[in-house]
Amino acid sequence: MNGQLLKQLEERMGPKHAKQRLDIEKAHTAQVFGQGRNFFHIENWYSVHSLIRNALRLCFMHKKGQQNARNIRIINNTIQLPNLHQDFDGFTILHLSDLHVDMDEQATLALIQRIREVDYDICVMTGDYRARTFGDIEASIAAMQKVRVHLKQETYAVLGNHDSILMVPALEEMGITLLLNEWVHIKQGDGEIYLAGVDDAHYFQVDDIVKASREISPTIPSILLSHTPAIYQQAADAGFDIVLSGHTHGGQICLPGGIPITLDSDCPRFVGKGPWRYNNTQGYTSVGAGTSIVNVRINCPPEITLHRLTK
Repeated sequence: MNGQLLKQLEERMGPKHAKQRLDIEKAHTAQVFGQGRNFFHIENWYSVHSLIRNALRLCFMHKKGQQNARNIRIINNTIQLPNLHQDFDGFTILHLSDLHVDMDEQATLALIQRIREVDYDICVMTGDYRARTFGDIEASIAAMQKVRVHLKQETYAVLGNHDSILMVPALEEMGITLLLNEWVHIKQGDGEIYLAGVDDAHYFQVDDIVKASREISPTIPSILLSHTPAIYQQAADAGFDIVLSGHTHGGQICLPGGIPITLDSDCPRFVGKGPWRYNNTQGYTSVGAGTSIVNVRINCPPEITLHRLTK
């Protein structure tokens, strides 16, 4: 990493979090045990990936699971906010999460097709753009560029536990605004929304909600982007009205009825997928549009989400 980029990251994230992010990326990103909120990281145990893949083939579920993973749903979610200015009534946010764009080319093409079908005012992305947690970033950046071409509006994003901090310059060069414990004010007419984003709280644990919530006002709706929903309590304590997240994949391989076998997250199941509420904070955890470990979904279809804000 060049000195100029390091200085920029320190200014944006704070020296402590920037150093922590970089040190963990150098030493621990391929780790199976330890580090982060979870002790066990199945995404880094590649022999287990083969075991799962072969087990699905033996059960004649692998091909069907791949078909499921490429059949992306469009989910509509309405969020009511008493402090929403009338100029933002009906404001629609396209929420993309866990794209893992270099995992399955056909799934990424299906994602692009779905994006082309929807109308929205801004797009937000809640992390995990590449398949692996370590190694080269070129393939994921190239695939993200193909997706970005089809995003018609301003796009804001945070990083996930699969993403390298080295991806930031390339993502921002293609017109995606990364929020690294940062915030922006979005204005429309006489109305305003406070949009903040924290860096990964799951593996790297470099989130700084105190910094991200610095300019929250009770008179202006506030939205937090976080890769994982595990920080729902801190977000509520900080005064955020809405939390948008992903990470869990909704389980990805679920029991009948969509019951997750695991959410791979240090959080209660009520925040594990879909809409939820905690105290005065409303949240939505996307099941994601992509796949991890194996490119299949069972009883858990992928999604892109349209959040419509109303008074």
